[in-house]
Amino acid sequence: MIRVEMLSTGDEVLHGQIVDTNAAWLADVLFQQGLPMSSRSTVGDSLEALVVALTERSKIADVLIVNGGLGPTSDDLSAQAAATAMGVTLELNQGWLAKMEAYFAGRGRPMAPSNRKQAEIPAGAELVDNPVGTACGFAIHLNRCWIFFTPGVPSEFKVMVEQQIVPRLRQHYILPEPPVCLRLTTFGRGESDLAMQLEPLDLPVGVVMGYRSSMPIIEIKLTGPAVQREAMEQVWQQVRSITAESIIFEGTEGLPALLARYLRERGLALSVSEQFTAGLLQWQLASAALVLAAGQVLPSHEETLHQLAERIAHLARDRGTALAIGVGSYHEDRVDFALHTPDGTFAQRVAFSTGRHNLKTRQEVAAIMAMNMLRRWLKGMEVTSGHGWIDVVETILPSQG
Repeated sequence: MIRVEMLSTGDEVLHGQIVDTNAAWLADVLFQQGLPMSSRSTVGDSLEALVVALTERSKIADVLIVNGGLGPTSDDLSAQAAATAMGVTLELNQGWLAKMEAYFAGRGRPMAPSNRKQAEIPAGAELVDNPVGTACGFAIHLNRCWIFFTPGVPSEFKVMVEQQIVPRLRQHYILPEPPVCLRLTTFGRGESDLAMQLEPLDLPVGVVMGYRSSMPIIEIKLTGPAVQREAMEQVWQQVRSITAESIIFEGTEGLPALLARYLRERGLALSVSEQFTAGLLQWQLASAALVLAAGQVLPSHEETLHQLAERIAHLARDRGTALAIGVGSYHEDRVDFALHTPDGTFAQRVAFSTGRHNLKTRQEVAAIMAMNMLRRWLKGMEVTSGHGWIDVVETILPSQG
Protein backbone atom coordinates (compact mmCIF):
# COMPACT_ATOMS: atom_id res chain seq x y z
CA MET A 1 0.00 0.00 0.00
CA ILE A 2 1.42 3.39 -1.00
CA ARG A 3 1.49 5.79 1.91
CA VAL A 4 0.54 9.30 0.72
CA GLU A 5 0.60 12.25 3.11
CA MET A 6 0.05 16.00 2.93
CA LEU A 7 1.87 18.78 4.75
CA SER A 8 0.16 22.19 4.75
CA THR A 9 2.27 25.22 5.64
CA GLY A 10 1.62 28.73 6.90
CA ASP A 11 0.76 30.45 10.16
CA GLU A 12 -2.63 31.47 8.76
CA VAL A 13 -3.50 27.80 8.21
CA LEU A 14 -2.02 26.57 11.48
CA HIS A 15 -3.85 29.17 13.56
CA GLY A 16 -7.20 28.75 11.82
CA GLN A 17 -7.25 32.18 10.18
CA ILE A 18 -8.13 30.51 6.87
CA VAL A 19 -9.83 27.18 6.18
CA ASP A 20 -7.55 24.62 4.53
CA THR A 21 -9.80 23.83 1.56
CA ASN A 22 -6.79 22.51 -0.39
CA ALA A 23 -6.42 19.63 2.05
CA ALA A 24 -10.05 18.53 1.74
CA TRP A 25 -9.90 18.80 -2.06
CA LEU A 26 -6.66 16.81 -2.29
CA ALA A 27 -7.96 14.08 -0.01
CA ASP A 28 -10.97 13.59 -2.28
CA VAL A 29 -8.87 13.61 -5.48
CA LEU A 30 -6.41 11.07 -4.08
CA PHE A 31 -9.26 8.86 -2.88
CA GLN A 32 -10.74 8.85 -6.38
CA GLN A 33 -7.34 7.80 -7.73
CA GLY A 34 -7.13 4.80 -5.42
CA LEU A 35 -4.60 6.59 -3.19
CA PRO A 36 -6.44 7.41 0.04
CA MET A 37 -4.48 9.90 2.11
CA SER A 38 -2.80 8.22 5.08
CA SER A 39 -2.10 11.35 7.12
CA ARG A 40 -2.03 15.12 6.91
CA SER A 41 -0.42 17.75 9.12
CA THR A 42 0.17 21.50 9.33
CA VAL A 43 3.31 23.51 10.14
CA GLY A 44 3.63 27.27 10.59
CA ASP A 45 6.09 29.67 8.99
CA SER A 46 9.13 28.41 10.88
CA LEU A 47 12.20 27.16 9.00
CA GLU A 48 13.23 24.89 11.85
CA ALA A 49 9.72 23.36 12.18
CA LEU A 50 9.49 22.83 8.42
CA VAL A 51 12.86 21.06 8.26
CA VAL A 52 11.89 18.82 11.17
CA ALA A 53 8.52 17.98 9.61
CA LEU A 54 10.03 17.21 6.19
CA THR A 55 12.71 15.01 7.73
CA GLU A 56 10.30 13.10 9.96
CA ARG A 57 7.61 12.52 7.32
CA SER A 58 10.20 11.53 4.69
CA LYS A 59 11.11 8.54 6.83
CA ILE A 60 7.49 7.33 6.97
CA ALA A 61 5.62 8.39 3.82
CA ASP A 62 6.18 7.14 0.28
CA VAL A 63 4.75 10.35 -1.18
CA LEU A 64 4.44 13.71 0.57
CA ILE A 65 2.65 16.68 -0.99
CA VAL A 66 3.70 19.97 0.59
CA ASN A 67 1.34 22.89 0.06
CA GLY A 68 2.23 26.55 0.48
CA GLY A 69 5.32 28.61 1.19
CA LEU A 70 6.49 29.20 -2.40
CA GLY A 71 5.66 32.89 -2.62
CA PRO A 72 8.04 35.85 -2.93
CA THR A 73 7.91 37.08 0.69
CA SER A 74 10.19 36.40 3.64
CA ASP A 75 7.72 34.06 5.33
CA ASP A 76 7.65 31.72 2.31
CA LEU A 77 10.18 29.14 3.45
CA SER A 78 9.35 25.84 1.77
CA ALA A 79 12.16 25.90 -0.80
CA GLN A 80 14.76 26.85 1.81
CA ALA A 81 13.45 24.15 4.17
CA ALA A 82 13.70 21.52 1.43
CA ALA A 83 17.27 22.53 0.59
CA THR A 84 18.24 22.49 4.27
CA ALA A 85 16.72 19.04 4.82
CA MET A 86 18.61 17.75 1.75
CA GLY A 87 21.86 19.42 2.76
CA VAL A 88 22.13 21.38 -0.52
CA THR A 89 21.89 25.01 -1.61
CA LEU A 90 19.18 26.81 -3.55
CA GLU A 91 19.86 27.37 -7.24
CA LEU A 92 18.26 29.89 -9.58
CA ASN A 93 16.39 28.09 -12.36
CA GLN A 94 17.06 30.30 -15.38
CA GLY A 95 14.27 28.74 -17.42
CA TRP A 96 11.64 29.55 -14.79
CA LEU A 97 13.07 33.04 -14.27
CA ALA A 98 12.67 33.73 -17.99
CA LYS A 99 9.09 32.44 -17.86
CA MET A 100 8.26 34.76 -14.95
CA GLU A 101 9.78 37.75 -16.71
CA ALA A 102 7.73 36.98 -19.81
CA TYR A 103 4.62 36.57 -17.62
CA PHE A 104 4.97 40.08 -16.17
CA ALA A 105 6.05 41.65 -19.46
CA GLY A 106 2.98 40.21 -21.16
CA ARG A 107 0.84 42.07 -18.63
CA GLY A 108 2.75 45.32 -19.02
CA ARG A 109 4.13 45.20 -15.48
CA PRO A 110 7.70 45.12 -14.20
CA MET A 111 8.67 42.06 -12.18
CA ALA A 112 9.56 42.93 -8.60
CA PRO A 113 13.05 41.81 -7.51
CA SER A 114 11.45 39.70 -4.76
CA ASN A 115 9.84 37.47 -7.39
CA ARG A 116 13.27 36.06 -8.33
CA LYS A 117 12.98 34.01 -5.16
CA GLN A 118 10.21 31.98 -6.79
CA ALA A 119 12.70 30.64 -9.35
CA GLU A 120 15.06 29.31 -6.66
CA ILE A 121 14.77 25.57 -6.01
CA PRO A 122 17.04 23.08 -4.22
CA ALA A 123 20.02 21.83 -6.22
CA GLY A 124 19.11 18.57 -7.91
CA ALA A 125 15.34 19.10 -7.56
CA GLU A 126 12.99 18.40 -10.46
CA LEU A 127 11.02 21.46 -11.56
CA VAL A 128 7.24 20.90 -11.59
CA ASP A 129 5.46 23.24 -13.97
CA ASN A 130 2.85 25.70 -12.76
CA PRO A 131 0.98 26.74 -15.93
CA VAL A 132 -1.24 29.31 -14.21
CA GLY A 133 1.02 31.13 -11.75
CA THR A 134 4.48 32.52 -11.00
CA ALA A 135 5.53 30.02 -8.31
CA CYS A 136 7.07 26.91 -9.83
CA GLY A 137 6.70 23.64 -8.00
CA PHE A 138 9.46 21.13 -7.57
CA ALA A 139 10.02 17.55 -6.45
CA ILE A 140 12.81 16.01 -4.40
CA HIS A 141 13.72 12.61 -3.01
CA LEU A 142 14.49 12.59 0.70
CA ASN A 143 15.10 9.38 2.63
CA ARG A 144 12.36 6.97 1.43
CA CYS A 145 10.01 9.70 0.24
CA TRP A 146 9.12 11.46 -3.02
CA ILE A 147 8.18 15.00 -1.98
CA PHE A 148 6.24 17.45 -4.16
CA PHE A 149 6.16 21.16 -3.31
CA THR A 150 3.17 23.19 -4.50
CA PRO A 151 1.89 26.79 -4.10
CA GLY A 152 -0.95 27.50 -1.72
CA VAL A 153 -3.17 29.37 -4.21
CA PRO A 154 -6.05 26.89 -4.75
CA SER A 155 -6.41 27.48 -8.51
CA GLU A 156 -2.68 26.87 -9.03
CA PHE A 157 -2.51 23.95 -6.61
CA LYS A 158 -5.40 22.08 -8.23
CA VAL A 159 -4.03 22.43 -11.76
CA MET A 160 -0.61 21.21 -10.67
CA VAL A 161 -2.01 18.20 -8.82
CA GLU A 162 -4.19 17.16 -11.75
CA GLN A 163 -1.78 17.92 -14.59
CA GLN A 164 1.63 17.34 -13.00
CA ILE A 165 1.58 15.26 -9.84
CA VAL A 166 -1.11 12.62 -10.46
CA PRO A 167 0.32 11.73 -13.91
CA ARG A 168 3.78 11.29 -12.33
CA LEU A 169 2.36 9.01 -9.64
CA ARG A 170 0.47 6.95 -12.22
CA GLN A 171 3.64 6.56 -14.26
CA HIS A 172 5.76 5.58 -11.27
CA TYR A 173 3.37 3.34 -9.33
CA ILE A 174 0.90 0.62 -10.21
CA LEU A 175 -2.12 2.19 -8.56
CA PRO A 176 -4.93 0.08 -7.13
CA GLU A 177 -8.41 0.35 -8.56
CA PRO A 178 -10.20 3.22 -6.82
CA PRO A 179 -12.61 2.17 -4.08
CA VAL A 180 -16.34 2.47 -4.64
CA CYS A 181 -18.08 5.22 -2.70
CA LEU A 182 -21.87 5.49 -2.95
CA ARG A 183 -23.32 8.69 -1.50
CA LEU A 184 -26.67 10.26 -0.83
CA THR A 185 -27.68 13.31 1.16
CA THR A 186 -30.72 13.54 3.40
CA PHE A 187 -32.68 16.40 4.91
CA GLY A 188 -35.12 16.34 7.80
CA ARG A 189 -33.97 13.26 9.74
CA GLY A 190 -31.49 13.03 12.58
CA GLU A 191 -28.27 11.02 12.43
CA SER A 192 -29.25 8.69 15.28
CA ASP A 193 -32.65 8.06 13.67
CA LEU A 194 -31.03 7.13 10.36
CA ALA A 195 -28.35 5.01 12.02
CA MET A 196 -30.93 3.06 14.01
CA GLN A 197 -32.47 1.83 10.75
CA LEU A 198 -29.28 1.51 8.69
CA GLU A 199 -26.89 -0.12 11.18
CA PRO A 200 -28.67 -3.52 11.14
CA LEU A 201 -27.98 -3.87 7.38
CA ASP A 202 -25.63 -6.74 6.56
CA LEU A 203 -22.62 -5.17 4.83
CA PRO A 204 -20.26 -7.05 2.50
CA VAL A 205 -16.72 -7.80 3.71
CA GLY A 206 -14.54 -4.69 3.66
CA VAL A 207 -17.48 -2.31 3.24
CA VAL A 208 -18.25 0.42 5.78
CA MET A 209 -21.21 2.74 6.30
CA GLY A 210 -20.34 6.34 7.11
CA TYR A 211 -22.27 9.45 8.14
CA ARG A 212 -21.34 13.12 7.75
CA SER A 213 -23.58 15.48 9.62
CA SER A 214 -23.51 19.14 8.59
CA MET A 215 -26.67 20.77 9.85
CA PRO A 216 -29.22 20.75 8.27
CA ILE A 217 -28.15 17.82 6.03
CA ILE A 218 -26.67 14.38 6.62
CA GLU A 219 -24.60 12.57 4.00
CA ILE A 220 -24.61 8.77 4.03
CA LYS A 221 -21.71 6.95 2.39
CA LEU A 222 -21.13 3.30 1.61
CA THR A 223 -17.45 2.72 0.89
CA GLY A 224 -15.69 -0.46 -0.10
CA PRO A 225 -13.34 -2.21 -2.56
CA ALA A 226 -14.24 -2.25 -6.24
CA VAL A 227 -14.61 -6.05 -6.21
CA GLN A 228 -17.62 -5.61 -3.91
CA ARG A 229 -19.47 -3.18 -6.19
CA GLU A 230 -22.31 -5.58 -7.07
CA ALA A 231 -22.91 -6.52 -3.43
CA MET A 232 -22.72 -2.85 -2.44
CA GLU A 233 -25.32 -1.90 -5.02
CA GLN A 234 -27.71 -4.44 -3.50
CA VAL A 235 -27.23 -2.95 -0.03
CA TRP A 236 -27.56 0.54 -1.50
CA GLN A 237 -31.05 -0.27 -2.74
CA GLN A 238 -32.00 -0.98 0.88
CA VAL A 239 -30.41 2.30 1.99
CA ARG A 240 -32.41 4.17 -0.64
CA SER A 241 -35.62 2.48 0.49
CA ILE A 242 -35.04 3.37 4.14
CA THR A 243 -34.13 6.99 3.43
CA ALA A 244 -36.45 7.56 0.46
CA GLU A 245 -38.60 10.39 1.86
CA SER A 246 -35.60 12.34 3.13
CA ILE A 247 -33.19 12.01 0.16
CA ILE A 248 -32.56 15.34 -1.55
CA PHE A 249 -29.81 14.21 -3.95
CA GLU A 250 -27.39 11.38 -4.67
CA GLY A 251 -23.69 11.56 -5.42
CA THR A 252 -21.99 14.93 -5.07
CA GLU A 253 -24.14 17.00 -7.43
CA GLY A 254 -25.81 19.12 -4.77
CA LEU A 255 -29.45 20.19 -4.53
CA PRO A 256 -29.10 23.54 -6.39
CA ALA A 257 -27.27 21.82 -9.28
CA LEU A 258 -29.88 19.08 -9.40
CA LEU A 259 -32.68 21.66 -9.66
CA ALA A 260 -30.80 23.57 -12.34
CA ARG A 261 -30.45 20.38 -14.37
CA TYR A 262 -34.11 19.42 -13.94
CA LEU A 263 -35.31 22.88 -15.03
CA ARG A 264 -33.02 22.94 -18.07
CA GLU A 265 -34.18 19.48 -19.12
CA ARG A 266 -37.84 20.54 -18.87
CA GLY A 267 -37.42 24.04 -20.25
CA LEU A 268 -39.00 25.60 -17.16
CA ALA A 269 -38.32 29.12 -15.89
CA LEU A 270 -38.24 30.04 -12.18
CA SER A 271 -38.93 33.23 -10.21
CA VAL A 272 -37.91 33.68 -6.57
CA SER A 273 -39.01 36.02 -3.79
CA GLU A 274 -37.27 36.01 -0.39
CA GLN A 275 -37.68 37.64 2.97
CA PHE A 276 -36.21 35.56 5.80
CA THR A 277 -33.46 33.96 3.66
CA ALA A 278 -32.30 37.43 2.53
CA GLY A 279 -30.94 36.33 -0.85
CA LEU A 280 -29.36 33.08 0.31
CA LEU A 281 -31.72 30.99 -1.81
CA GLN A 282 -30.97 32.98 -4.96
CA TRP A 283 -27.22 32.86 -4.27
CA GLN A 284 -27.29 29.07 -3.92
CA LEU A 285 -29.26 28.66 -7.15
CA ALA A 286 -27.02 31.09 -9.02
CA SER A 287 -23.93 29.21 -7.82
CA ALA A 288 -25.29 26.21 -9.74
CA ALA A 289 -25.70 28.32 -12.91
CA LEU A 290 -29.50 28.39 -12.60
CA VAL A 291 -30.64 31.57 -14.35
CA LEU A 292 -33.70 33.08 -12.70
CA ALA A 293 -36.40 34.81 -14.70
CA ALA A 294 -36.96 37.09 -11.70
CA GLY A 295 -35.52 37.41 -8.24
CA GLN A 296 -36.42 39.73 -5.40
CA VAL A 297 -35.34 40.21 -1.80
CA LEU A 298 -37.97 42.02 0.24
CA PRO A 299 -37.90 43.49 3.75
CA SER A 300 -39.65 41.33 6.29
CA HIS A 301 -43.32 42.03 6.73
CA GLU A 302 -46.03 40.00 8.37
CA GLU A 303 -48.53 38.28 6.07
CA THR A 304 -50.75 35.23 6.29
CA LEU A 305 -49.88 31.98 4.55
CA HIS A 306 -52.73 32.62 2.10
CA GLN A 307 -51.38 36.08 1.32
CA LEU A 308 -47.91 34.66 0.60
CA ALA A 309 -49.42 31.99 -1.67
CA GLU A 310 -51.39 34.60 -3.58
CA ARG A 311 -48.36 36.90 -3.88
CA ILE A 312 -46.14 34.14 -5.29
CA ALA A 313 -48.82 33.04 -7.74
CA HIS A 314 -49.08 36.66 -8.89
CA LEU A 315 -45.27 36.87 -9.24
CA ALA A 316 -45.28 33.83 -11.54
CA ARG A 317 -48.09 35.27 -13.68
CA ASP A 318 -46.49 38.72 -13.77
CA ARG A 319 -43.08 37.33 -14.84
CA GLY A 320 -44.53 34.73 -17.16
CA THR A 321 -42.85 31.79 -15.45
CA ALA A 322 -44.32 28.35 -14.82
CA LEU A 323 -42.68 28.20 -11.40
CA ALA A 324 -42.14 30.60 -8.51
CA ILE A 325 -40.78 30.07 -4.99
CA GLY A 326 -41.47 32.33 -2.04
CA VAL A 327 -39.89 32.42 1.42
CA GLY A 328 -41.82 34.61 3.84
CA SER A 329 -40.65 36.44 6.95
CA TYR A 330 -39.60 34.93 10.27
CA HIS A 331 -42.25 35.60 12.91
CA GLU A 332 -42.82 33.93 16.28
CA ASP A 333 -40.44 31.06 15.39
CA ARG A 334 -42.31 30.35 12.15
CA VAL A 335 -41.53 30.75 8.46
CA ASP A 336 -43.91 30.47 5.52
CA PHE A 337 -43.11 28.98 2.11
CA ALA A 338 -45.01 28.99 -1.15
CA LEU A 339 -44.42 27.21 -4.46
CA HIS A 340 -46.44 28.11 -7.52
CA THR A 341 -46.55 25.44 -10.24
CA PRO A 342 -48.65 24.59 -13.31
CA ASP A 343 -50.65 22.40 -10.90
CA GLY A 344 -51.47 25.33 -8.66
CA THR A 345 -49.92 26.88 -5.56
CA PHE A 346 -48.63 24.90 -2.59
CA ALA A 347 -47.78 26.60 0.71
CA GLN A 348 -46.70 25.54 4.18
CA ARG A 349 -45.86 27.12 7.52
CA VAL A 350 -43.09 25.51 9.59
CA ALA A 351 -42.07 26.04 13.20
CA PHE A 352 -38.48 26.31 14.46
CA SER A 353 -37.07 25.74 17.91
CA THR A 354 -35.15 28.92 18.78
CA GLY A 355 -33.05 27.10 21.35
CA ARG A 356 -31.99 24.46 18.86
CA HIS A 357 -30.94 26.53 15.85
CA ASN A 358 -29.11 29.83 15.48
CA LEU A 359 -30.14 32.43 12.88
CA LYS A 360 -27.67 31.26 10.21
CA THR A 361 -28.79 27.65 10.55
CA ARG A 362 -32.47 28.61 10.39
CA GLN A 363 -31.83 30.52 7.17
CA GLU A 364 -29.95 27.54 5.68
CA VAL A 365 -32.79 25.23 6.68
CA ALA A 366 -35.30 27.60 5.10
CA ALA A 367 -33.38 27.75 1.82
CA ILE A 368 -33.25 23.96 1.63
CA MET A 369 -36.92 23.73 2.57
CA ALA A 370 -37.82 25.97 -0.38
CA MET A 371 -35.61 24.07 -2.82
CA ASN A 372 -36.88 20.74 -1.55
CA MET A 373 -40.49 21.76 -2.20
CA LEU A 374 -39.52 22.42 -5.81
CA ARG A 375 -37.58 19.16 -6.06
CA ARG A 376 -40.48 17.15 -4.68
CA TRP A 377 -42.90 18.71 -7.18
CA LEU A 378 -40.50 18.04 -10.07
CA LYS A 379 -40.22 14.42 -8.94
CA GLY A 380 -44.00 14.00 -8.68
CA MET A 381 -43.88 13.66 -4.89
CA GLU A 382 -46.10 15.17 -2.22
CA VAL A 383 -44.86 18.74 -1.92
CA THR A 384 -45.67 19.74 1.66
CA SER A 385 -44.44 16.71 3.61
CA GLY A 386 -41.37 14.59 4.16
CA HIS A 387 -39.44 16.96 6.43
CA GLY A 388 -39.06 14.70 9.48
CA TRP A 389 -37.97 16.74 12.50
CA ILE A 390 -39.31 19.99 10.97
CA ASP A 391 -42.75 20.77 12.34
CA VAL A 392 -45.21 21.69 9.56
CA VAL A 393 -48.09 23.47 11.28
CA GLU A 394 -50.22 24.64 8.34
CA THR A 395 -50.48 23.78 4.66
CA ILE A 396 -52.32 25.04 1.58
CA LEU A 397 -52.86 22.77 -1.39
CA PRO A 398 -54.04 23.81 -4.87
CA SER A 399 -57.50 22.39 -4.33
CA GLN A 400 -57.89 24.62 -1.24
CA GLY A 401 -57.49 27.90 -3.04
